Amino acid sequence: MKFAPKTVVLALTLAVGSASMLGCSYGTKSTGTQTTNPTVSDAATTASDAATTAVKKDIVDTAIAAGSFKTLAALLKAADFVDTLKGAGPFTVLAPTDAAFEKLPLAVRENLTRPENKSLLQQILKFHVMVGKVEASTVATLNGKNATTLSGDVPVVIQGNKIKVGGANVAATDVQASNGVIHVIDSVIVPAGAFDTVNTAILNGSFQTLIAAVRASGLEFALKATNPSTVFAPTDEAFAPVLAANPGILKPESKDALASLLKYHVLGVKVDAAAAISAAGTSVTTLQGGKIAVSVAGSKLTLNAGFQQATVIVTDVKAKNGVIHAIDKVLTIPK
Repeated sequence: MKFAPKTVVLALTLAVGSASMLGCSYGTKSTGTQTTNPTVSDAATTASDAATTAVKKDIVDTAIAAGSFKTLAALLKAADFVDTLKGAGPFTVLAPTDAAFEKLPLAVRENLTRPENKSLLQQILKFHVMVGKVEASTVATLNGKNATTLSGDVPVVIQGNKIKVGGANVAATDVQASNGVIHVIDSVIVPAGAFDTVNTAILNGSFQTLIAAVRASGLEFALKATNPSTVFAPTDEAFAPVLAANPGILKPESKDALASLLKYHVLGVKVDAAAAISAAGTSVTTLQGGKIAVSVAGSKLTLNAGFQQATVIVTDVKAKNGVIHAIDKVLTIPK
């Protein structure tokens, strides 16, 4: 049976690992007063010309002076990353513009500024920093390969005179600084599968209540563990009637009951959509110990078919330690 899940455009599909971002001309060289548009073959000349210009400001001050990186500057400060990029280096920074950050859902941007998400913010920012001075002439040789950032490898793809790094278009190259070089990009690099299930949900923006519940229940550490897992994740909309009926569910006195409820939404193994379809007509055992009946009706994967059933609305959201399937209702633990 061919499975065709209902298409629901959640924030994660916009924010994580997109390989088809808006196109833009590669290699717009920043000169301070003018811009030119060299092709990939012009990259070496671009870097050489820029290197002859006297540079006094470090990477952070250069970005601030440009005026288009206010969000990046604020996040660097929130992540305690400013001093690092003011250091001797050299560094190469893939700098998302303010407009690039605006592409992220508002909930995601707000999540990144919260103190409890500081480590996640640091990890994301490190996906935009490389050790050493990697100018356009070097980037142009990496087509089909990876660029190594402080958080791991990101793919480099060159198509004609356009280049993508980590799915983001490079809009300007070789902006020189005293301790390295900046390449301007049009999207924030958030690679799919690079984050654990909790942080993947945070970066989605559609699971605010679920994240609050995970933290209130004390399960955050367990869900960040390296053991593979499957999370059937109720969206904020799915949680709304539960919160209305149980206003104290996130309070400390409800911690044990909340933990039990959440564990009923988690499997201790990785089960992707294909495996779930194969399990149709059977039940799977959750971390809570109860079972979830899996079935397929038409093009929809359903859990606990019947009055309290939930429908899987987005499948196979990759996480570093498993997979997330978004569901439209909070599951009820069978008695």
